[in-house]
Amino acid sequence: MLFLFYTDRYIDSGTRKYNLMRVIAGKYRSRPLRSLRGMDIRPTSDRLRETLFNVLTAGNPQALEGSVWLDLFAGTGAVGIEALSRGAKQVYFVDTSARATELIQNNLQNLGIAEGFTVMRDDLSRAVWRLEREHVPADVVFLDPPYQMRDAYGETLRMLAHSSLIWAMSLVIAEHEKKFDPGEEFGPLRRFRKVAQGSTAISLYRIGGTPDLTR
Repeated sequence: MLFLFYTDRYIDSGTRKYNLMRVIAGKYRSRPLRSLRGMDIRPTSDRLRETLFNVLTAGNPQALEGSVWLDLFAGTGAVGIEALSRGAKQVYFVDTSARATELIQNNLQNLGIAEGFTVMRDDLSRAVWRLEREHVPADVVFLDPPYQMRDAYGETLRMLAHSSLIWAMSLVIAEHEKKFDPGEEFGPLRRFRKVAQGSTAISLYRIGGTPDLTR
C-alpha cells in the first residue's frame, strides 16, 4: 500500500518532519497518521482511502468486522490501520524497509493499538511463505508497489493467485496509476471491478471474478 499524495501540512518533531494524514472512519476516526517527508513512499490520500472503503463497505459500516487483511508494500500502514479502525480482526503489515516498518509501529503506538496486527519486515515472497505456513486465511489483500516497480504488480498478483492465503471469498486490491493497467487475469484470479479517481485507480480481483459490466 504505498501512495504518493503529499500534503503541504506537516509537523516538525525534532529533526524529522512528518506529513499529516488521518484515519477516515471507525474507532480511530479523525486521529492523525504520519508519513516521513522524503521517504520513498506514497502515503494513501485521505480521499482515495475513503473511496476504497466506501466500495468495500457499500453502506454497511460493519461489513469489515472480524476480517483478516494483508497490507503488502505497507509504507505508512494507513490502509491497514483504517481496516483496524473499522473492525478488522487482524492485519499483517509487510514491507522491506526498516524506516517504513518503524513508521507503521509508531502510527499504531500513537493510536493506542496494541493487538490485532503483525508488522513484518521481510521480502514479499518470504513473507507470503511464512503466512502460508501459519495457514492465514486472508479476507482482503491490499497491494500498492511503488509506481515505478510495474513488474511487481504482475509478480505479486500471480503469486497470490496460486497461494493458499487466498480463498473463494477473498478480495485482492491493487492501487496503481490510472494510465497503467496491472492486468485482467492471473490464473484463477480475475479483475471484476476498477474504480478510478483522478490520476490513480484501484483494481479489485477475486477467484473466478467476472467483470462488472455496469462500471
